[in-house]
Amino acid sequence: MIVGTSSVDCIRVMLFSPTNPILRVILMRKNRLIKIAGIVLAALISSGILMAGEKPNVVFVITDDQGYGDISAHGNPILKTPELDALHAESTRLTDYHVSPTCAPTRGALMSGHYTNRAGPWHTIMGRSFLRVGEMTFGEVFKDNGYATGMFGKWHLGDNYPYRPEDRGFTEVVRHGGGGVGQTPDVWDNSYFDDTYFHNGTLQKYKGYCTDVYFQEARRFIEESVKDDKPFMAYISMNAPHSPFHCPDKYWKPYAAQGITDREAIFFGMIANIDENVGYLREWLKKKGLAENTIFIFTTDNGTASGEKIYSGGMRGKKGSQYEGGHRVPFFLHWPAGNLDKGRDVATLTAHIDILPTLIELCGLVGPMDYSFDGRSLAPLLYKTPTPWPDRIIITDSQRVRDPIKWKSSSVMTQRWRLINGKELYDIEGDPMQEKDIAKRNPETVQRLRDAYDRWWDSISPSFVIDERIVVGNDAENPTQLTSHDWLTDDGTSPWNQGHIRAAAQGVGYWAIRVEEAGTYTIALRRWPQELSKAINAEVAPGKPVPGLTAFRETPGKAITATRATLNVADFYESKPVEKGAESVVFTVDLKPGDFKLRGNFITGQGSRNFVSSYYAVVERIK
Repeated sequence: MIVGTSSVDCIRVMLFSPTNPILRVILMRKNRLIKIAGIVLAALISSGILMAGEKPNVVFVITDDQGYGDISAHGNPILKTPELDALHAESTRLTDYHVSPTCAPTRGALMSGHYTNRAGPWHTIMGRSFLRVGEMTFGEVFKDNGYATGMFGKWHLGDNYPYRPEDRGFTEVVRHGGGGVGQTPDVWDNSYFDDTYFHNGTLQKYKGYCTDVYFQEARRFIEESVKDDKPFMAYISMNAPHSPFHCPDKYWKPYAAQGITDREAIFFGMIANIDENVGYLREWLKKKGLAENTIFIFTTDNGTASGEKIYSGGMRGKKGSQYEGGHRVPFFLHWPAGNLDKGRDVATLTAHIDILPTLIELCGLVGPMDYSFDGRSLAPLLYKTPTPWPDRIIITDSQRVRDPIKWKSSSVMTQRWRLINGKELYDIEGDPMQEKDIAKRNPETVQRLRDAYDRWWDSISPSFVIDERIVVGNDAENPTQLTSHDWLTDDGTSPWNQGHIRAAAQGVGYWAIRVEEAGTYTIALRRWPQELSKAINAEVAPGKPVPGLTAFRETPGKAITATRATLNVADFYESKPVEKGAESVVFTVDLKPGDFKLRGNFITGQGSRNFVSSYYAVVERIK
């Protein structure tokens, strides 16, 4: 019997927990057996041994650009995170847990249980942040198992159909656009305070600071789910403490007074605000009687972006790096009803690809039959079961390019070794700062890890030639506003934030689109987005500042001198004049079903660089 619990509770925990030896025989040996686990648990529920209402709820909190060292419980000498420290003290902690070195790739791997290079979002812009159609998501798995599913904050896996969270299984969505507030797909002039977000696909104005809004909306969703007698899965995904750096003065001014830079102080202030929200949510769950059977997870999406000079967590590198500081991050899991509410470290090598299969097992969900995860359930580690756990090889990399490059910014990891870029070798147990390259002394280990990488690369690379495509004309999103964030370009750049648009950043790109239904379409080329009623050639005044550093909207909106607009899609090409005062140039074209490149340009003068691609295009199928 488990000490401190009743016999009834013991039976419930043993049956419901993956430590049950009968269930362990069939659980997660192969990925397709997840469904068998769900069938067994369903049988237990139908027999009355387990109550259907005892499905655990899930609250998954992930922050943006907060590294392992950006928590006071991990030794940060300046930053104070009392609420995260309290969660740390009551959680099972994965202390050798790895993600991708940047944000969209991590989120893609988390959502799908697949390496992000396989799942699609290996970059953060340029049409390479889309989670491939056909990839599984948290939303779909939990929704299919009767859960209410909510997503709040940063999605960054596609802003158009069929990539939006509302297209991928989430029943309640409040989100900004792109990879951060104020990026090109976001609502114009959003800047962390009193912004307009997409609520289930419809624009809605909110009062308050962005992080506060996301937690507020998550609480609303949870209350509504409880009222509907549904278990819930709330995915609360912050854009903070990602740049640009903004937060209420009360959170960052005390850090600025300690002699650190304003950037560092605001970065810490944004984390302090997150910390406060985590504490408030946990207390609120207790008051609502929901904390006991809620799996509460806290993690981050990559290494620190701005805190490494103050405290690196004892690691080399930061966000974007192939070294440990770029991808080893905190992971806390707290679940009282599952007997996971005591502080304990799990030092085994784990990764983001493991989280979806783990939650499927912990929650007793029916998983996908024909879907093979790259990761594996961590339940045996969480529960210290005697299940064999052989040393694994896990690979992470940073591919901030249009098409992945073999060995680029890569780390091939085992419990002991790290092979960097296929060349440098580090014994992470004896050299956690990765200062001594011992590749020449260990050629056999280098070759073994290189061979593992080669096999991995061979398995993921065939899909690289496939462009994920925004679907236009579908009733789920018609009209569709395309943005330069998702341009495909030859030079690897795109105007990904609204400051770039305001500054009239030069660039030439196209959109990869899919026409599913033949018909007549209008395509409006725009310099400014729909929500801003401004002429193509007009200047735009700077926006108001907000607490913190310079906001994207403070950039003056530069005038351009476009005289003509050209559109090329499928076999259609046309040029039209830019009329004085026009907000857009509209083309009408009959399109057949198929995959096409959509190129829209504004002619701005003479010479070889006499044009710029339209930053926005609005595509509508005329019914």
